[in-house]
Amino acid sequence: MSGKSDRDQQPATRLANTGRDRDLTGPFINPPVIRASTVLFDSAADLAADNQRYTYGRAGTPTTEALATAISELHGAAGTVACPSGLSACTTALLATLSAGDEVLMVDSVYYPTRRAAEKLFRRFGVTTRYVDPGIGAEIADLVTPATRAIYLESPGSYTLDMQDLPAIAGVAKARDLIVLCDNTWATPLGCRPLDLGADIVVEAATKYIAGHSDASIGTVSANSDLWPRLRDTHRQMGLYVGPDDVFLTLRGLRTLGVRLDRHASSGLEVARWLQRRSEIERVLYPPLPDDPGHALWKRDMTGAAGLLGFRLRDRSVEAAQRFIDALRLFGIGWSWGGYESLVAYAEPARYRALPTEEGPIVRLSIGLEDPGDLIADLDQAFAGLSSDG
Repeated sequence: MSGKSDRDQQPATRLANTGRDRDLTGPFINPPVIRASTVLFDSAADLAADNQRYTYGRAGTPTTEALATAISELHGAAGTVACPSGLSACTTALLATLSAGDEVLMVDSVYYPTRRAAEKLFRRFGVTTRYVDPGIGAEIADLVTPATRAIYLESPGSYTLDMQDLPAIAGVAKARDLIVLCDNTWATPLGCRPLDLGADIVVEAATKYIAGHSDASIGTVSANSDLWPRLRDTHRQMGLYVGPDDVFLTLRGLRTLGVRLDRHASSGLEVARWLQRRSEIERVLYPPLPDDPGHALWKRDMTGAAGLLGFRLRDRSVEAAQRFIDALRLFGIGWSWGGYESLVAYAEPARYRALPTEEGPIVRLSIGLEDPGDLIADLDQAFAGLSSDG
């Protein structure tokens, strides 16, 4: 073994080895897929004391522990819980931090299902949500009220890819004794470690890049040492559980995350640069581009990119966006992203925003592992059809 500590190893090395404790895996490379509800104790006294490593299937098995350990190590977290979906990870993180009468400041470009949960579910329990500008930084201090308990970020957002100044916001939160939660799905723990930047809790929709093959539904929530007990207890009280097969698929996807993300990022940048040259496009949304409004923050806070990007057509009509999408041949039409296959979706951010926005309809592309030249050729023929229809 190398003399380097795990924390000093390069990401590719850590991905290949994290979560592979021989106490969990035995002599095998991968942990066993343990399907269990009941766990047996050696004696009635042990059962009463509840003092063994595994007590009930829902409370954890070697399979789930291997994944939680791996994600915690990658994020530098005190602990991680797995949830049945990315959305349940978002709501679990909020439930662990908010109580009746609290207010959460939430970035206005947040993932729509998270927004819907805040407005419908959490409102029923006396939690108020107030939305803030997607590009906000230290000026969030002016919006804090005595009721404010937490700040919820998604940087970059999965629709309009707005970046927030996480260190500046975390500085304000620390001074006001607020909790910072950050959805880090776009960057993954390879591209950004929000806990290192001042966040208290980080959410990953592991369905996306971490699992990476569009065949598992799972989310993870990781916390620092201060928030970990609350997160762990909330997760247990909710009875949340992820099936062992989805956990295993996520662990398997995690091992190749580095090489896949490199390809997603390089192809995404190639496609984004090509899109910038198209006369039909008003703006490309992708923080790695030097002229993107969030580029400086992306370059400062992140060590990698992803393949999710968007663009706004000069023809802002819904019909134009839908004609373009329908003309594509290599891009599947559907929600989600981060899998090996390229996808396209359509969104109208203005329909969901609380604050005024100039954003028109957006075509969102998830660039998969196909050859980028073939993807560009497909986009080219779709633009040609759009021009001829016009």
